[in-house]
Amino acid sequence: MGTKKHKKGSNYIVQGGILAVASILVRVIGLAYRIPVTRILGPVGNSYYSAAFEVYSMVLLISSFSLPLAVSKLVSARMARGRVKSAYKIFRCTLIFSLISGGLGSLLIYLGADFFSDVLVNTPESRLALQVLAPTILVVALMGCMRGYFQGLGSMIPTAVSQIVEQVINAAVSIGAAWALFRYGTKLDALFSTKTAAYAYGAAGSTLGTGAGALIGLLFLIFIMFAYSRVMKKKRSMDRGGKVESTPEIYYLLLITILPVILSTAVYNLSGIIDQGIFKHLMVYKKYDNMKIDELWGIFSGEYKVLTNVPIAVASAMAASTIPVLTKARVNKDRREMRRKTENAIRFVMIVCIPSAVGLSVLAEPILTLLFGAKEHIQTSAALLQIGTASVVFYGMSTLTNGILQGMDKMRLPVIHAAVALVLHIALLVFLILVPNLNIYAVVWSNIFFAFLMCVLNSRSIARYMKYRQEVIRTFLIPAASSAIMGGAAYGIHLGLMTLVKNNTIATLAACACAVLVYGIALLLFRGLTEEELLRIPKGQILVNLAKKLRLM
Repeated sequence: MGTKKHKKGSNYIVQGGILAVASILVRVIGLAYRIPVTRILGPVGNSYYSAAFEVYSMVLLISSFSLPLAVSKLVSARMARGRVKSAYKIFRCTLIFSLISGGLGSLLIYLGADFFSDVLVNTPESRLALQVLAPTILVVALMGCMRGYFQGLGSMIPTAVSQIVEQVINAAVSIGAAWALFRYGTKLDALFSTKTAAYAYGAAGSTLGTGAGALIGLLFLIFIMFAYSRVMKKKRSMDRGGKVESTPEIYYLLLITILPVILSTAVYNLSGIIDQGIFKHLMVYKKYDNMKIDELWGIFSGEYKVLTNVPIAVASAMAASTIPVLTKARVNKDRREMRRKTENAIRFVMIVCIPSAVGLSVLAEPILTLLFGAKEHIQTSAALLQIGTASVVFYGMSTLTNGILQGMDKMRLPVIHAAVALVLHIALLVFLILVPNLNIYAVVWSNIFFAFLMCVLNSRSIARYMKYRQEVIRTFLIPAASSAIMGGAAYGIHLGLMTLVKNNTIATLAACACAVLVYGIALLLFRGLTEEELLRIPKGQILVNLAKKLRLM
C-alpha cells in the first residue's frame, strides 16, 4: 500500500531536480550567449539593455509572472482531491485572463516607453529596446499559464523542455541581431556624429532574442497540449465527481491567489529597477559623466548579475516545484510531510548555492577574464563579484522560502517581508551611494542586505507557522566546510597552472573541474548527502554507484 501511494505521489525532489537541471542549463545557455553579446555591446550597451529589461521585468511581474505559480497552486489543490474537471476549467479561465493581462501589459510597455526610459530609469537610449520587448509580455503570459497547468498536474518536464527550447532560440537570435543592429547603429553614429546609436540599436537587437525565444517556447507548449489532449480528455471523463466551480468563482479564486503572489514577487523583484533609477539619478547629482554611469551599471548588470544569477536558478526551480507539493500536503493536513519536504528543499539549495558563492569569489578575476576578456575594468568587475557572492546564498534561500510560504498558504507574509526589506534596502542604498568612492559597490552591499533580511524574516515565519526547525550541520556547516576545501584547491590549481603554462583559459577550466570534483568528494566524506538523497535526484543511481566504487559511501 505504501509503495503504491509512493508511486502515485509525485516525487517532488525528482521533479524539482528536473526543473533545477533545466534552469541551470537555461542559465548556462544564458551566460554563454551573454558573453558574445556583452563583447558586442560593451558596458554602455549593456546598461541600455539592462534598463529596458528591468522595466519589462517589472511589467511582466505585475501582469503575467504570477500566473504559473497561481495556476499550479489552484490546479494541484484540486488534483489532490481528484477534481480533474475543476482543474481543467481553472486552466481555461486562466488562459483568458492571461490574454487580457498580457495584452494590457504589452500596450503599457509600448505606449509608455518614453516615460519609462526617460524618467523612471533615466536612460533615454533604452526606449527602442523597450518597444521591441513589448509584445513578449503577451507571449510570456500565455506560456506561463500553460507551464503552471503542467506543474499543477505534477509534471515539470513540459516546463523544463520549453525553457531550454526558448533559451536556445533566444541565444541564437540575440547574438545575430545584436551584431547586425550594432553595425547598423555604428553607421548612424558616423553619419550623424553621435555616440550612442550603436549601443541603443545593439541593445534592441539583443532584446529581439527574448521575444523570438518566448514565441517558440509557446508554440512548443501548444504542440504538447494538442499531443496529450486525448489523454487529458480521458482523465476528465474518469473524474470522481465533486464540485466544479462557476466561472465567476474561478476568477475570484484566481484574483485572491494572484494578487498576493504579484505583490510578493513584485516587491521582491522591484529592487532591480529601483536600484537602477536611484543609482543613475544620484550619480548625476554627484556630477558623474553619463557614459561613466552607464559603464558602471553595465559592468554590474552585464557581468556581475549574469554570473550570480546562474546558481540562484536552482532556488527558483525548487520554489516552483515546492509550491504544488506543499499545497497538497497542506490540503491533506500532513504537517510532517510539509516539514520533511521543506528541510530537503532548503538543503538541496544550500548544497548548490554555498559552493557556487565560494567558487565565484575565489576565481572571480580568472572567470571574468575568461568569459568577458581582459578589459580595462576587470578590477572593478572582480571586486564586485568577490564582495557580492554572499548574495548568491541569501537570494537562493530567500527565493526558496518565498515559495515555501506561498505553498503553506501564507501568501501575505512574503509581501510584508519584501516591503519591509525593500524600504530598509532603499534607505541603505541612498546612504551608501552618497558615501565618496563607493558608487556601484553601494548597490552590491544594499542587495546583500536586502536578501539577508528576507532570509531572516521568511525563516522566522516558517519556523513559527510550521513548527519547524531547520537542521544546521548537514544543511549549512558541511556544505560550507566542503566549499572551503574546494575553494583552497581551486585557488591552488589556478595559481600553479598560471605559473607553469601561463594560460588563463587552461588554468581556469582546470581549476573549475577540480573544484567540482573536490567539493563532491568532501561532501560525501563528511556525510553531507545520504544514499537515499542522491537517489532522489535525476541520474542519482549513477552517482551512487560511482561513489561506492570510490569508497566514498
